[in-house]
Amino acid sequence: MTDVRISSAVMTHPRRLPRARELAAELGLDSVVVDPDPDGPPSALRTALAAWAAVTPGATHHLVLQDDVAAPAFLRDLVRCSVRRHPADALAFYAAWNTRNGAAVRLAALVGAGWVRGVPEEFTPTQAVCLPVAMAEEFRRYARGSTDRHDDEVLSAYLRHTGRMSLIAVPHPVEHIDTDSIAGFEWHGVRRSACPLREPGIAAALETGRVLERPGGLPYMRRGEGHARVEGPDGVIGTRGHAHWTVALPYLGCSEEQVHRLVRDGRPADLAAAVGRDFGHHFADELWIHCLLLGLQAARLTRCSPEQRRHPAADRLDRRIRAAAVATLGVSSLPPEARQSVRPDQAALLKTYVRSGLRCGRGWLDGASPLVPRQGGEAHDA
Repeated sequence: MTDVRISSAVMTHPRRLPRARELAAELGLDSVVVDPDPDGPPSALRTALAAWAAVTPGATHHLVLQDDVAAPAFLRDLVRCSVRRHPADALAFYAAWNTRNGAAVRLAALVGAGWVRGVPEEFTPTQAVCLPVAMAEEFRRYARGSTDRHDDEVLSAYLRHTGRMSLIAVPHPVEHIDTDSIAGFEWHGVRRSACPLREPGIAAALETGRVLERPGGLPYMRRGEGHARVEGPDGVIGTRGHAHWTVALPYLGCSEEQVHRLVRDGRPADLAAAVGRDFGHHFADELWIHCLLLGLQAARLTRCSPEQRRHPAADRLDRRIRAAAVATLGVSSLPPEARQSVRPDQAALLKTYVRSGLRCGRGWLDGASPLVPRQGGEAHDA
């Protein structure tokens, strides 16, 4: 699609209007849209619907940002090239580091994908989203009259209705910044990007990186414990209740005995002890097992992807994207109340620990471990 015309808006509340105006000026955005009922009950959806209506005449696509983000000056150009590649999709340029969508982004980064399809049963991250104008109008009609106040949940419901969830950029050019939460989300704790990288070169990843459509099995951390999104004969296991990794193992193609033997024989004891002292031994176990399973799934997806000849510059970019995704995994896996107080030396410890689990998981499939699991699930890569 060559004839791309993007209009844009920042959605805000009067309390944060100066910040919204500053953001719009920094990024060259077209408008700032203020909550039409700022004294009413808090509702992100109310303001979002006004922002999705602020389309410039003649635009083919509309970009809406929330006011509590940071983004590079080249964001509009990046969105434009992304829209040219995916003109019919909802495109998200951020995912929170502690969500299933964030976990999907990490898995995509580990296998060199430039986009990943959003998780259907989770909210769609709406910090920075671009929709085709016709889709934006259809979403507004769909959401009009909804009693839900969360625009991210309603957008997910709409996309489920269409049968096509958003594509999420890998990496993220947009970062969430700490502000007071008008919607009352302080209990979520620090919410950062799952894979932050804001250098201009990331355009190459979004323009040429493949789309990870269905990973087959998605390990993720939730409040300090390992889980996995897996599909059984009758659909997704633990859709809302979440499936702990012990429940998901049969669908990941390995046994609990194999996992515990790898923890015993493959985990660096000194790192495990250090993480256990700082964050608790249960958390240390859960995080390393999560990384083990994530590394295993990444190895499976890499193995079933077609061989590609890569330019050295693309390989270097892939390494930076992987590093960005891995760097956020440890801290984001902690319970929300613990993330704020992590020291730099503790963050570095967690990063080293995470890498050891990922390496062991990759080596598991490659035969570096005597416990080679059977192939489990399907990996669909487009």
